[in-house]
Amino acid sequence: MAYKTVNPYTNELVATFPDLRADELQQAVAQAQATYTRWARTDFSERRAIVKKAARLLRENSDHYARLLTLEMGKLLRESQQEVTLSADILDYYADKAEEFLAPQPVPDEAGRGDHAMVISQPMGIILAIEPWNFPYYQLARVVGPQFMAGNVVMVKHASNVPQSAAAFAQLFDDAGAPQGLYTNLYATHAQLETLIDDPRIIGVALTGSEGAGARIAARAGQNLKKTTMELGGSDAFIVLSDADMEQAVKWAVWGRMNNGGQCCVASKRIIVMDDIADEFLRRFTEALGRLEPGDPMDEATGLPPMSSQAAADQLNEQVRIAVKHGAKAIRVGPPPPQRGAFVQTTILTDITPDNPVFHQELFGPVAMFFRVRDEDEAIRIANDSSFGLGGSVFTRDTDHGTEIARQIETGMVFVNHPTWTRADLPFGGIKRSGYGRELSSLGIQEFVNKKLIDVVPIDAAA
Repeated sequence: MAYKTVNPYTNELVATFPDLRADELQQAVAQAQATYTRWARTDFSERRAIVKKAARLLRENSDHYARLLTLEMGKLLRESQQEVTLSADILDYYADKAEEFLAPQPVPDEAGRGDHAMVISQPMGIILAIEPWNFPYYQLARVVGPQFMAGNVVMVKHASNVPQSAAAFAQLFDDAGAPQGLYTNLYATHAQLETLIDDPRIIGVALTGSEGAGARIAARAGQNLKKTTMELGGSDAFIVLSDADMEQAVKWAVWGRMNNGGQCCVASKRIIVMDDIADEFLRRFTEALGRLEPGDPMDEATGLPPMSSQAAADQLNEQVRIAVKHGAKAIRVGPPPPQRGAFVQTTILTDITPDNPVFHQELFGPVAMFFRVRDEDEAIRIANDSSFGLGGSVFTRDTDHGTEIARQIETGMVFVNHPTWTRADLPFGGIKRSGYGRELSSLGIQEFVNKKLIDVVPIDAAA
């Protein structure tokens, strides 16, 4: 069975869940399609009531939902609670803003013919969401919030190691009064995903995941002429200019690299520091990381949780080993982690040259790459020398100058004096091999709606 809960703190098997049967899959799609035909005709007030209630239930039962996240993927409990709150914020945001975002837009009559043209936004059908394990609720909220409010329905294939979190989010909408088929959780196989993408009732695919998964899913959807959005990997640059507030920059570097155990697509994975402050920054950064105590993610005193799985830990350790083999230096930081569980020692890699394989890889966990650079031009060059283009950040006391540096970084998002992060009202997405399309903000709700032109033309208008 592919879908199972394994506690990464102990590597103990907790529960297993059977794969979806072929007949169950067809029944689920038929139900989703039937629900869509009615849901698409509902008004915003009816949609809003259900989405708002789901947000309220998340907040009221925050501890229950948070503990499931920590159990299944090892996230620090306080970070799990923050994710629950963020997910509720996203649902509330779209419940409150969707009608405004999707209001008809008049088209100016530039030709002077007396036309009354407008563009309206209409739902399109069933969206298939394929989501990862690192933010099991947030990833779902940023799809279903806008899609439900737009009048679409959603079928979700979640990661196989968070099946209880996946089921809990589906139950959340049942408890909020959603009609059966509005939200469908699928313990689907890879072969069944292909069946879904081929099904004409599925009109679009939203994926967050790896480059490989994105390439496969996008190719399959392309064969079926279906729109996709792809939020893939990242290797965000964290640039520290000479005039940066050192204390704040170090604090944010630790948070940016270690949030979610370092398992975040927009984590600050490449720390790029001006040479004249590099020694002091590295010393402070190393000391700060060393204060993170490994342990039980349910314990408030823990600073370094396990990774999501032993396989993920093994992969990251292998990347470090290969990096060192090719000339990098590994600074092991802090106390040794427990022998039991999917732990990785906090590590800083230095002396990384462009011919080192790790230079172009994404490190998903508590391992940072550290680069010292001569000047800002070299910092920008290293930041852009990546196949990824998701986020990045620039630290400086001169925010106007920081903004100018940010304009030169080839990514979908750049923050000045803060690591790349997310809010309901900020568009999220990347370029290059980090994917395409945007989620969140007013842009996220526009991805899977039909922007239909209606033009009322005078009957005697010239051709």
